[in-house]
Amino acid sequence: MRMRKKKNLIPRMDRCAPCHVRDGFALKGRWREALMPGAREVHVELGCGKGRFTAGTAAEHPDVLFIAIEKVPDALVVAMERAMDLGLKNVFFVVGDAALLPDYFAPDEVDRVYINFCDPWPSNRHAKRRLTHRDFLNIYRQVLRTGGEIHFKTDNRPLFEFSLLEFPRAGYALSEVTRNLHENGPRGVMTDYEAKKEKLFVRETPFRSWADPMSNAEALRTKSFFDPLLCQYVRITPGPAGGPSPGACGSSPGSGWRWARRPCRWRPCRTTVRRSAGR
Repeated sequence: MRMRKKKNLIPRMDRCAPCHVRDGFALKGRWREALMPGAREVHVELGCGKGRFTAGTAAEHPDVLFIAIEKVPDALVVAMERAMDLGLKNVFFVVGDAALLPDYFAPDEVDRVYINFCDPWPSNRHAKRRLTHRDFLNIYRQVLRTGGEIHFKTDNRPLFEFSLLEFPRAGYALSEVTRNLHENGPRGVMTDYEAKKEKLFVRETPFRSWADPMSNAEALRTKSFFDPLLCQYVRITPGPAGGPSPGACGSSPGSGWRWARRPCRWRPCRTTVRRSAGR
């Protein structure tokens, strides 16, 4: 995740010391013992970003120990501050990498892994960098208990279809698959990225017809209504005349307005898989 560098990063991280694990390697095999002896389960999130999902899920399950791993300290400090503001005692943060999971956790120590909207690495030559590539899935197997789960969400359909093939090959059983997670409204705690895109999707106001752009012109004046990557609707922009006139708004672009149709809608996908025995 890309974020601006924060000049006051170190002091802010120091203020979050109660939930910041500086040496995750030292806790291998004793996370519950050291941080939350009464924890029912240990859940790990890979790439927590700014921590909306992490904090929200931890608040909903106070008897579960959450460990959030993020490579970017500038994002992690925002997540830690969010958890501190909520007074959460069951979530801890580590600056680290998913590839080092076996160095952080002992075999069978983790009950669930969350992977939310990770980098899709669309190029085939970068396939091994995807967090759902079999090489990474084999890493997760080393720390997940038998029957442990991976919860995976993405809005990248090629990555999702790729992942559905990789999970069985790495010894995981698919137990829940949906290709339109928000079809009937938001489900579960959303990430910051997910909430942003969901807001754009809900606020979408498409034209009723090409011949009647005036009907929604006022609603679409705000820039935030338009996201060219995700939502299916029409964008209009004022022409040189500074606004539409009845004669300029026909079924084809006139001098008053220009518009363009975007072909795709945002449909996040999710699957839950369970670690099978053996292998």
